[in-house]
Amino acid sequence: MKTVTRLALGAALLAGCSSESSTAPSSSASSSTPAKPTPSASARASSSAVASSSAAPKAPGAPEVVTTTAGDWKFHAVHHGTVWFEAGGKVVWVDPFSEGDLAGPKADLILLTDIHPDHYDPKGLAAVSKEGTRVVGPQVVADKEPKVVVMKNGDKRDEAPFGLEAIPMYNVERGPEKGKLFHDKGRGNGYVVTFGGKRAYFSGDTECIDEMKALKDVEVAFVCMNLPYTMTPPEAAACVAAFKPKVLVPYHYRGQNLDELDAPLQGSGVTIHRHAFY
Repeated sequence: MKTVTRLALGAALLAGCSSESSTAPSSSASSSTPAKPTPSASARASSSAVASSSAAPKAPGAPEVVTTTAGDWKFHAVHHGTVWFEAGGKVVWVDPFSEGDLAGPKADLILLTDIHPDHYDPKGLAAVSKEGTRVVGPQVVADKEPKVVVMKNGDKRDEAPFGLEAIPMYNVERGPEKGKLFHDKGRGNGYVVTFGGKRAYFSGDTECIDEMKALKDVEVAFVCMNLPYTMTPPEAAACVAAFKPKVLVPYHYRGQNLDELDAPLQGSGVTIHRHAFY
């Protein structure tokens, strides 16, 4: 097995907040979109302790770096499901969530995955935008934010110097009640982003799905894992083992024990890089 490295980035070390912060706009989720409930104070404290105990940061502030034919591609962990990356002189933010520290450079492009307030957050969107910033997302977000360029599952488009592909993200069994899912198929997007001949994957909120397992030639994969909304670390590991990215970066992992990734991925050829999102 490749050595598991544990890196930490300059994330906002914010504990005690739920995926649906009370400061996030309640209008972001429609009546047909189940909201993520806010955990109790004790649950939030436990969440922070579990996540931090499973990660041993060694290089605070260091980005995840992928070497490409067009130069270095650098990924910066921020908070929860928020990442920004830079390559080819451009800056791209993924799901800027104002619960975290959004003090990085302004975006040339923003990728939004879903309508839930930890993904579509108007305050976060405004914080990282500048004149001319382009925003890409699913139709459910465009219904709230008219400037969004819509991509639906399976769509591909160029946003130079990047290529984008919208990947399905959805639940197969978990939901707020019987007959309902937290994330319906076709509503949100994960993304595969291409730059300089390399591919990065952002899962969005999803369980282990066939579309993820079918991915090919992924250099670095940012994969969610938190209950009850997505999947457990062992479930995520099983999915990752199927498509074998070179590097797995767990994100959107609030309250999870990331040590549970190690055994399922032993001998898979996947290297785990842990970054501090909380």
